[in-house]
Amino acid sequence: MIIIYKAGTSDIEGIKKVCSEGYRATYEDIYTKDYIEKVIKEFYNKERLLDEVTKTNRHWGGYFVAVENDEVIGAGGGGMIGETEGEIFVLYLNPQRRNEGIGTMLLHAITKQQKQEFNANKQWVSVQKGNLKGIPFYEAKGFVYEHEQKTYGNENEDYISLRYSRQI
Repeated sequence: MIIIYKAGTSDIEGIKKVCSEGYRATYEDIYTKDYIEKVIKEFYNKERLLDEVTKTNRHWGGYFVAVENDEVIGAGGGGMIGETEGEIFVLYLNPQRRNEGIGTMLLHAITKQQKQEFNANKQWVSVQKGNLKGIPFYEAKGFVYEHEQKTYGNENEDYISLRYSRQI
């Protein structure tokens, strides 16, 4: 049985593994290998993850994990970017576990947190242009394309993110 809960320090290794594997699987045909490894090193290292599971606030609500048989099979998190606007910052699954509803369960948990704890009524997400895993998922959940922008944290590459939003 899959359970969803707010991550703690004992989930850090699982988050690191699922986000790194999910990131590689999602972007292997879009980004260079060097760029992929640079992002993984920056965002999914133990020190940063420890900080992100122990220091949560309005702008970063912490990680939620999907766990089955004591194994993290999905992880995601978000925060508030405005008074009543939230954002999904990260959502990855074990690449072998796609299309089982796990992403939907994580999205629901993050959305519930943003609505109940922070009074959000709108939610945003950035999806890399060409991400044929993320775009259909978010569109199926009611997100609507708004505009393009340069991908966050990408100084030397011309990667483009698609900004989507939905009312929640």
